[in-house]
Amino acid sequence: MVEDPKWELALLATVQGFYQRLLSERLGGELPAPAELAPESIRHADDVRSILDRMHPWIKLLDMAITPAMLRLGIHEDLDPEVAEALLRYFARHRDDSSSNRDKTDLVATFLYRHPRVPGQWERRGYGLDGSIPLSPFEIALLEILSESDVPVLPDEHVQLLREFGPLLDQANRFQDFSALMDSGMIPRVRELKASLGESIYHPGVLATLAPYNSAFGDRFHTLFAAATKEIKDFARQLEELGGSILSTIDGVEVTVEHVAALNERNLLKVDYVTALDKFRRVSRLKKELERRPPIRRAHPSSPARPAHAVGAGGAAAAPAPDRKYVPAAVTPQALSLEEAKLRRVEESIRIFVRVADPKFRQIVPMRYFNLMLSPAEVDAYTADYLEEVSPRADVGRMLLRIVALTARMTTEIEELKRSQDSRSIWKLHADSLVILVDMAQRLPEAVDRLATTIGNPPDMQARSNALPISLKKLRERSTQAVNLIAGS
Repeated sequence: MVEDPKWELALLATVQGFYQRLLSERLGGELPAPAELAPESIRHADDVRSILDRMHPWIKLLDMAITPAMLRLGIHEDLDPEVAEALLRYFARHRDDSSSNRDKTDLVATFLYRHPRVPGQWERRGYGLDGSIPLSPFEIALLEILSESDVPVLPDEHVQLLREFGPLLDQANRFQDFSALMDSGMIPRVRELKASLGESIYHPGVLATLAPYNSAFGDRFHTLFAAATKEIKDFARQLEELGGSILSTIDGVEVTVEHVAALNERNLLKVDYVTALDKFRRVSRLKKELERRPPIRRAHPSSPARPAHAVGAGGAAAAPAPDRKYVPAAVTPQALSLEEAKLRRVEESIRIFVRVADPKFRQIVPMRYFNLMLSPAEVDAYTADYLEEVSPRADVGRMLLRIVALTARMTTEIEELKRSQDSRSIWKLHADSLVILVDMAQRLPEAVDRLATTIGNPPDMQARSNALPISLKKLRERSTQAVNLIAGS
């Protein structure tokens, strides 16, 4: 039995009004309610329980028609907080086991966190109603909003799950590249965590943990995604100016300049989760492909005129002029800066893989063309939690990360160089990158010597210091290979 049928009816009427507006916008025309459930009929109803009996299946039907993606689009910044709170009460009171209902609850709670009634309302910590339990102001507000709802008991194992969101957010904030974020597996991991919470997601304490996480992660995700799409569009514009048309091939489909021009990041951020995630992965893969500088197909003018000197005796075409000998580009500060950014992304990608991989296999890092083999010392450096220290072991660890990232980048460019023999202009791009990488590699032995002099040779550092020459040897071998490839062109 409903304790207060009038309160319940008012709640459902608010939800009905919002749902009807949302569906009407979607359909491009008004979606009328059944005559007995029209606002005027509800206001003058004598038998409230009879109206409720009709209202419940109607609201349930509307709820089934509205996806979480549609709800996300419908809760604009100017949405009345009273409506958002009514939606949260409805989801908490009429919860089911569907992921859709949990997603909607998560979305509405995050909206309320992002848009407090008073600016800065959630920034200070408060106390529970008994004056003893420290709670965040947002959790106190959720307790008040859901005071009429049957709040589920929070099991200890779900409390443990909630503790994972803080470290996950710290990890997300360290990402500097959209591709690294997508490759990390963090998004499906968080979705699995939320699904594991089951009905506990309707608990005020759980929502008070998820909403701040969603808000902060969303901001970071949007920043990295916007940067990635900008890089892709900038590359497409440069390619178009050169007369090119094909950017790359993803899943057997050629991605053209026209495709990129039609890329709308705002629309992508609004579509259904599963569809959006697939599209985000494609953007991530395209960005990684472009970072590897794919072959550029130049547009060929129709019916080009053949120069007179191109035809020899008897009208036969003369042999094409031989390619000019490769002249390395200057190693400028700008070129070094661009390569430093790539090295940081490679370093971050390797770190993510090593940390989440099975310990039995994490010394084998899969790259696009090869497997990067790590020594035990290199694995330890990539899994270390002391790299932010000001200490000798942190200095050695950071140096190992640098050497491995350089080795990986150089190996990738060597493989790209081998595969671009048919395109001299693209070959030159990879050769130029190798010249910069070799220049960087040549400076490392001196840096390692300075580091060794600084830290000395204490017993606890001997094993770590001995790992540096081994890593440098692998890098030196790659440098020699790169120089030989370029010289033999």
